[in-house]
Amino acid sequence: MKKLFLSLAVVCSMLIADTFKDASNAYEKGDYIEALNLFYALAKDGDAKAQYNVALIYQMGKGVKSDTNQAIEWYEKSAKAGNAKAMYNLARIYHSQEGKNQHALELAKYWYEKAVQAGVAEANNNLATLYLEGKGVPKDTKKAMELLEQAAKANDPQAQYNLGILYAWGEGIQKDKLKAYENLTKAIKAGVSQAGDRLDKLCQESAWVCKN
Repeated sequence: MKKLFLSLAVVCSMLIADTFKDASNAYEKGDYIEALNLFYALAKDGDAKAQYNVALIYQMGKGVKSDTNQAIEWYEKSAKAGNAKAMYNLARIYHSQEGKNQHALELAKYWYEKAVQAGVAEANNNLATLYLEGKGVPKDTKKAMELLEQAAKANDPQAQYNLGILYAWGEGIQKDKLKAYENLTKAIKAGVSQAGDRLDKLCQESAWVCKN
């Protein structure tokens, strides 16, 4: 009997994998409705990756009308099942609802923190902005800098850009022009175009930094 159960489990796993592959192929071909239907069938049975993809299709409006509520519903199911990307995207949606939902920033903080714990470097940067601005959390520049440092070390270019600005011109922060130069330079190399203007400004104000 144990062998039978094992065989059935393997067969079910193979069927799920085939369905997911078919859904992914349909999405790549632009057949979004077919992809949604296939992902949806798996999502209803608790597949976290399929739940994430259903949410993404609704958020982006691929083949269907964009539906934030549906996106939130499926991202949340996927996030609660441990999908780190779903945690991050869910947090970003709530962050974007500032002023429209009185609990939006609290929910954004909650899911950013979950994403940080799950290893999503970008979540550190976004959570840091909440602490810098005191939105949804008490203002805490030290905490924000710690989060940005973690993200920058993980090669998140937006965090490197933000760190560069803060080390050069941030309020309530001990200035460090060398660290500002280092982080802005990394951000430029990673493709953050606006970092170039900031680096030019830094070099005009403190030419000695850029000569090293």
